[in-house]
Amino acid sequence: MNASASNKAFTFFKDYALYFVLLILLLTIVSKDTSFLSLTNFSNILTQSSVRIIIALGVAGLILTQGTDLSVGRQVGLAAVVAATLLQATTNVNKVFPELETLSIPLVIILVCAIGAILGLLNGIIVTVLNVTPFIATLGTMLIVYGINSLYYDFVGSAPIAGFDAAYSSFTQGYFKIGGFKLSYITIYALIAIIIMWTIWNKTRFGKNLFAIGGNPEAARVSGVNVTLNLLGIYTLSGVFYAFGGFLEAGRIGSATNNLGFMYEMDAIAACVIGGVSFSGGVGSIIGVVIGVIIFTLINYGLTYIGVSPYWQYIIKGSIIVLAVAIDSLKHAKKK
Repeated sequence: MNASASNKAFTFFKDYALYFVLLILLLTIVSKDTSFLSLTNFSNILTQSSVRIIIALGVAGLILTQGTDLSVGRQVGLAAVVAATLLQATTNVNKVFPELETLSIPLVIILVCAIGAILGLLNGIIVTVLNVTPFIATLGTMLIVYGINSLYYDFVGSAPIAGFDAAYSSFTQGYFKIGGFKLSYITIYALIAIIIMWTIWNKTRFGKNLFAIGGNPEAARVSGVNVTLNLLGIYTLSGVFYAFGGFLEAGRIGSATNNLGFMYEMDAIAACVIGGVSFSGGVGSIIGVVIGVIIFTLINYGLTYIGVSPYWQYIIKGSIIVLAVAIDSLKHAKKK
């Protein structure tokens, strides 16, 4: 094999190896149980993907700027618990705040998103002002947020928070029926989030600045981009997306505990990398993130559907993440 053919084969491997692995996994799942290919399962996968898309859209902007966020899951969990305690039905005998009238859904969304924005801004300040690497900064806030959530959860009774107001349940569990297919309201919310983030990434100066910072922060700074302000902006925005995702997840599941959101950051980051958002920065697309989430959720759901042990699922998902990052590193090394 000559050098040109070898280079082409190597390029082909870099571009498509991960998708071949995922395709083999999917075919294995289908071969084990052909009933996996049903409208009901597709509807369930799309609904589960929708919340994770919203969460992944938040972390994708950080990866785009050569950052990351390990506090994703804990922020989702805090938003879920806060929303759950404020939206219990007044007839619920286990209502954690018996004297509190059920708040309106828009008000609770604003409240949890404000909390998310503050936490995201905190991450941004630690990264930009204190000059702590994103990995360590968000590792610290992950523990802090989990501690705060656990204290709050203990304060309100330390039991699964459920018995939600009918309006909240309808907002998060409702759906349109189209033939034999159920299109959930959550999927529509995810579509709105996709449009918003696509517009930010592709049609605003802020989005262009994010790509510039991710490509080369120093060059962006020399070109007049306020790197600190833009990073604070994207970290704050990420917190809003995590919080809204947590709000939806509590309602979708029907309950919330302080452990909700555990390891969600792994799925979100993996989905972004699978979707082509590079850890090297400056490369990625919203459509890629969406596809990455759907593929990863498809594998998650499928492995559970055919009864694969959760421990094996961790091994498989971890291997996919390592492979995705390794391929991304190969692409980046080649460009250098």
